[in-house]
Amino acid sequence: MLIGEVARRSGVSARMLRHYESLGLVRPSGRTVSGYREYSGEDIQRIFHVESLRSLGLSLREIGRALDDPGFTPPALVEDLIGRTRERIAAETELLTRLCRIDATDPTGWEDVLQVVALLQALESTSAGTRQRAALSSAHDVTVPVEALVEAALGESDANVAGALRWALARTGDPGSALLAEGLGSPVAAVRERAVRALAEIPGDETTTRLRDALANHDVVVRRYAALALGTRGVADAVPTLVDMVVDGSNDTDAADVLSVLAGDTGTADRIASALVDLLTHGTTGAPARGRLTQALAGIPGTRASTALAELSHDPDRAVALTAAYVLRLRGDMGGDMRTVQPASRSRAFSEGDPGSTVYRPSV
Repeated sequence: MLIGEVARRSGVSARMLRHYESLGLVRPSGRTVSGYREYSGEDIQRIFHVESLRSLGLSLREIGRALDDPGFTPPALVEDLIGRTRERIAAETELLTRLCRIDATDPTGWEDVLQVVALLQALESTSAGTRQRAALSSAHDVTVPVEALVEAALGESDANVAGALRWALARTGDPGSALLAEGLGSPVAAVRERAVRALAEIPGDETTTRLRDALANHDVVVRRYAALALGTRGVADAVPTLVDMVVDGSNDTDAADVLSVLAGDTGTADRIASALVDLLTHGTTGAPARGRLTQALAGIPGTRASTALAELSHDPDRAVALTAAYVLRLRGDMGGDMRTVQPASRSRAFSEGDPGSTVYRPSV
């Protein structure tokens, strides 16, 4: 079969067939009397083999080795191709993501495009200072896609930069809230914590709804940050988690302060007092936990809290008894409501009431 007919039937151009011949990939087995190339059935079969391997992404040199080297193993070749293909896909995906983010800013000219590109690169810088400046400038100088800010916030380990990113995200509102909520399902604990801390700083009803959902998260750290944020928003659903934080000594001072804020509502105040008292009467609650519960009761108005404090003033543990007695005196001076005392002042008061007592301030 002559080269023209081979090209027509195989779909490989005559020019490419000549190139294959020059590389030694496919040599026609014969020549006509007139000197034209003549391909045999085996030659045509080899052409199809070459084209098949090309479709897998092999170079012509690799194809030659695959067809002629008996020691060339297909598994090694395929594994290498898989690795290279994945790298190529990752690079193309990264490029596509960057282009979509630039497009989302709706640039009006090349200057806008270049500014966004520079800011995106700054957010990925190895310098914490550069990343922080990029986060702060994103709210004023250049519009940064929310997706980029969320990605940066969920991956940021520097405390100062993380704070700047949370501040920038707080200005985005609901779009940032929706993307951060996805981070709550991350398999990485640090990412979940960053997501809920950023969510806590975004105002709005939609964010509040997402924080409510976070109260059921499997990660206790997520639940605690969500409860603190919800409590400051006046959401009573946070009460059980906040009470547990007081008992466990996990950021108990902040939890107690938030409970006192929620106690501004009479119904909620009674609910909080009941929850604290129930735990105080539980036989397994040790003295340190009773001390923290006593301090939490200080910020809860109402008869139920005062009655519990009166009973605690006779607690077998001296620190608990002295704290309860001191709180009762303050409640008497202030009309039964210690919420007018600043949290830091309350903590100092407890310590001054009993030099041996301790104010617990562990992290979440």
